[in-house]
Amino acid sequence: MNKTILISNRLPITIKKDSQGFEYESSIGGLATGLKGYHEHTNSIWVGWPGITNDSLSSKETKDISKVLDKQFKCLPVFMSENEIEQFYYGFCNKTIWPLFHYFTNKTEYDLDLWGAYVKVNKKFFDVVEPKINNGDTIWIHDYQLMLLPQMIKEKYPNTKIGFFLHIPFPSYEIFRLLVWRDEILQGLLGADLIGFHTYEYVRHFLSSVRRLLGFENNLNRITYEDRYIQVDAFPMGIDYERFTKEYDTPEFLAEFNQIKENTREEKIILSIDRLDYTKGIPQRIRAFDEFLCKNPEYKEKVRFHLIVAPSRTAVETYENLRSEIAELVSQVNGKHATVSWMPIWFYFQAFSQESLIALYKQADVLLATPLRDGMNLVAKEYIAARTDYEGMVVISETAGVASEIGEVVVVNANDCNAIANGIKTALDMPAEEKIAVNRILHKRLKRYNVEFWAKQFINSLSQTTETSQPSAAKSINRDFSIITDSYISASKRMIFLDYDGTLVGFQSIPQQAKPDTELKRLLFKLVEDPKNTVVIVSGRDRHTLENWLGDLRLSMIAAHGLWRREPDGEWIMTTTLDNSWKAKVESVMQMYTDRMPGALIEEKDYSLAFHYRQCEPDMVSVKLGEVRSALGSLIQSMNLSIQEGNKVIEVKDSRVDKGQSASAFVHNQNFDFILAVGDDYTDEDLFMAMPSNAHTVKIGTDNTSAVFRLNSWKSMRSLLKELTNTQ
Repeated sequence: MNKTILISNRLPITIKKDSQGFEYESSIGGLATGLKGYHEHTNSIWVGWPGITNDSLSSKETKDISKVLDKQFKCLPVFMSENEIEQFYYGFCNKTIWPLFHYFTNKTEYDLDLWGAYVKVNKKFFDVVEPKINNGDTIWIHDYQLMLLPQMIKEKYPNTKIGFFLHIPFPSYEIFRLLVWRDEILQGLLGADLIGFHTYEYVRHFLSSVRRLLGFENNLNRITYEDRYIQVDAFPMGIDYERFTKEYDTPEFLAEFNQIKENTREEKIILSIDRLDYTKGIPQRIRAFDEFLCKNPEYKEKVRFHLIVAPSRTAVETYENLRSEIAELVSQVNGKHATVSWMPIWFYFQAFSQESLIALYKQADVLLATPLRDGMNLVAKEYIAARTDYEGMVVISETAGVASEIGEVVVVNANDCNAIANGIKTALDMPAEEKIAVNRILHKRLKRYNVEFWAKQFINSLSQTTETSQPSAAKSINRDFSIITDSYISASKRMIFLDYDGTLVGFQSIPQQAKPDTELKRLLFKLVEDPKNTVVIVSGRDRHTLENWLGDLRLSMIAAHGLWRREPDGEWIMTTTLDNSWKAKVESVMQMYTDRMPGALIEEKDYSLAFHYRQCEPDMVSVKLGEVRSALGSLIQSMNLSIQEGNKVIEVKDSRVDKGQSASAFVHNQNFDFILAVGDDYTDEDLFMAMPSNAHTVKIGTDNTSAVFRLNSWKSMRSLLKELTNTQ
């Protein structure tokens, strides 16, 4: 029976060790709360670190802990040492990824050892979870600590359904490109079938980075990647709405609620709740409150600012300096504005229980949440839900993810103290009927899209995504080459047609840089030395390039999409008579767009012209490429020419020339009992169509094809060639 595996850095259970033994406590947080019900009532396991290092644990204790977590909580622990926590979590995660993804490039560190720890711990998570994985399982991986894990799992278990959700912002391309290990991170994430973010802004940033750095296009947020599709979408996380709206009548809650009410008397309460972190904009918030009091002296002694900051990473110097700065600013504002009977800011450097926070939520007139950058900010949603009288108001910064969901509240620029001060006044002065009208709308939204709905929507979307992940009917043979290798072994006379770019080598930014490497030359040599084989390279490249690169091998070659052909050790023969009188006109149009599109280049072949735009700015290409097609199409409509589009290239050539016609001459009246034809773009469809029905035709990539089989990429093709040559 297929199961669901939830994987996060931390388990929903935290283990503490004391003199009495081990204590197992439920974790409090959006993720643990959101997936609790799903985890408890489905066939699932949860994988993560249990909050205790294994340095002081004996092997028996780790086994005992694992047994308890498995039987009582359906959890699988990943044990880490103090050094791993220091290097991986406090190191790479919080010194590199956290600041960069929150746009603090000045705080971002690039340390090769920390990166090594990140790779090592992601591999450790894979090693722990691997014995539990079966093909067909659903795997949901969470957050920035485990961005390499999706690829690790997908490579070994391709038939699993893998989802990934990032709980922090994904930065713009201009920021993300600064990351030294940017390609590795993107490729790790692309192991997932569904990638989720809190907002469409983060979705857009991610797709832009994938397109610009890796060259993968998307259509309607769906990336075409190797032999499958990857869906990218926004799933704004909800809260446990019922928990914050229910009536609390315990003696402890009522006592705390009444105490707050008695202490504040007629004062308006402004509430701020954050973890100690430089991304939260706490110093700016204090300065904005100071500005508010200076501009609105009538509010002195009539308003109180409860500033709650939960301790976090206090051992880190940056965070300790931030705490000191906050304390100093609070002291300055209180010294400036306080009276004998009134103190404007009440600063609490401590963590509060959830019920204590709800007691504050229910009486605070304004929630002030102005992070400089925040993935979501669930506190704003919690506050709105807790105000069941609908009379509270939120002042939120536009750079908090939640701002896109609650745009009806007061939205400000987190860096503009004057705007925040004005926002505080707007929220305090807002008429009750206006606040009630806004909050009624928000309550309906939060109730409908709660945290359970969020989890179900993601899982359902993951299921739908994987059901449609195969682009066409061509059968994938990435994990099992036997249908081809078995036929190859039993054959006595073989014909092998191989496209070059995108099939035997990866695409290069500059076409001239795609020279065959040592491994490819060795594989081709082994193929052609077998007397049973006839090997033909079928390429759009010109004959001089192919001769220069592969002329030392006993290969047959077809160049310029079929215009030229050559037998081993023979002369190049033109397959049809053409002229180049059209080239000057076409080249002038291409040159015009080359000048307008920095990075574009023209490649002149014997009887064709290719317009390459691989190095161009993708957004510019999306605007200009249609113009290029239209201009070339209008120019050649009365000529015997055609336009062919490949991977980041538009080529104009004589329409009487195609790969299929030239390739068919090699198999005409020949009794081959094994024929293999492999290509990667639509120009190779001519080759596939020219093959007899018993041929093994293989498409590299995900485009629709008439080929019978499909491989992920040129790397998969290399693996197939290794299998074939190893059978000789």
